[in-house]
Amino acid sequence: MCGAPKQGGGLAGIDLSTQTVIQGSVWHDGAPVAGAYVRLLDATDEFTAEVVTSPEGEFRFFAAPGEWKLRSLAPVGRGERVLTAEVGLNETTVAIA
Repeated sequence: MCGAPKQGGGLAGIDLSTQTVIQGSVWHDGAPVAGAYVRLLDATDEFTAEVVTSPEGEFRFFAAPGEWKLRSLAPVGRGERVLTAEVGLNETTVAIA
């Protein structure tokens, strides 16, 4: 069983002045992708974490500031997005081709 927290929901109780949050959604053909796996890879492509998107296609990671790669895997395809995360909320979208 996966130990990942439930995706989606608010950030109540999260101190965004000290935490680095990477959150977003996975989309394919104009619609969110529920149940997609989203992997968080560091700057050397080393696996760090994985979550499953919510029914609304949402995901969230708590990470350190720096460069990260998000890789999404779903039955409809895969997508990647590179971002530089800073302390605070970092929002993004991963498009599946």
